[in-house]
Amino acid sequence: MVDLMQIMQEVKRGVAEMIDEDRIFNLIKNFYEKGENFYVKAGFDPTAPDLHLGHTVVLGKMALLQKHGAIVQFLIGDFTGQIGDPSGKSATRKKLDKQTVLKNAKTYEEQVFKILDPAKTKIMFNSTWSNELGAAGMIELASTFPVARMLERDDFEKRIKAGTPISISEFLYPLMQGYDSVAMKCDIEMGGTDQKFNLLMGRTLQRIYNVGKEQAVITMPLLEGLDGVNKMSKSLGNYIGVTDAPNEMFAKTLSISDELMWRWYDLLSEKSTGEIAALRASVDAGKYHPKKAKEDLAYEITARYHGEAAAKAASEEFNSVHVQNQIPSDLETFEMSSPAWIVEALTHCKLCPTNSQARRDIAANAVSVDQKKINDEQLKLDSGIYVLQVGKKKFARLKVV
Repeated sequence: MVDLMQIMQEVKRGVAEMIDEDRIFNLIKNFYEKGENFYVKAGFDPTAPDLHLGHTVVLGKMALLQKHGAIVQFLIGDFTGQIGDPSGKSATRKKLDKQTVLKNAKTYEEQVFKILDPAKTKIMFNSTWSNELGAAGMIELASTFPVARMLERDDFEKRIKAGTPISISEFLYPLMQGYDSVAMKCDIEMGGTDQKFNLLMGRTLQRIYNVGKEQAVITMPLLEGLDGVNKMSKSLGNYIGVTDAPNEMFAKTLSISDELMWRWYDLLSEKSTGEIAALRASVDAGKYHPKKAKEDLAYEITARYHGEAAAKAASEEFNSVHVQNQIPSDLETFEMSSPAWIVEALTHCKLCPTNSQARRDIAANAVSVDQKKINDEQLKLDSGIYVLQVGKKKFARLKVV
């Protein structure tokens, strides 16, 4: 016999807020007692070509719900993506053209099954019903919600006080997202904490349009990126993409702070809360080194998206490069004419952003050529192939011709 309370504890783990918890409990209960499936929706606007680990916080929870009766409605916002979600934005987002949105949507469709069960997932596009809504339908939709309520949104309120323009299309965005819930007839909608207003809009519109149900809402925390401060974001460069190469994924995970590591364990690991608590207690007691705990997390994440063999190879590669100070096996190769000035070579190989930084790194004894430290910023490299290194992590191969 299943333990429904234990299942609910798993579902609630890491959740920021759960609205209508009783409904969620009953949906799971009906699955086990009556075999009835329920529908869980999450929408993703394809504004960038890749999903990252921040997205997987929601997707991972949806994958858990699939084990307990959920059919996931993975909604690709090919229509709303052209409007732009104003959530958390301090200015109107640049409109994306349809071709870019569709191209990005294709990559989402390919990547999502790294996490979700294909047999229990429906890929949906909101242009299906949004295009059919038409002008009359859009006006009717816009009439369902007062402007005063829309202006209660925290991000809109801040922009008004700052004198920052808000376009009418941004008012339409939460209405269109809410209408998705009407068309999809979902039982639960999920999203990040910044999506709460939009998710509640779905409940409101399901009631107004007499869908016969009001969706429950689950919000998940926003995952901090590699910097440990800002939300994981491609625009901030603090992300790990689910399609990143195994070596890159493993190394990036190991670069996070010890404090952030536990946050990632809670939101990304498939270990139980008890297992994580025991692991943390072991680290606190000095019985388990935090670096080993971080390596275990890096291994788990890499194995999830690339398989055990790739994770093992990435671990061995990282150990050989960063622990034993060996040269990586997959160096990018650059080419320059002879003689190549070392300062320009470092910038050409993207190891230093500027010549000034290259000079500083040389002066700091942080630059090696063929694993030999150099301190002469006037060094010229004759014809040949060289391995350049800055610090412990940055390598490149230079061919001088």
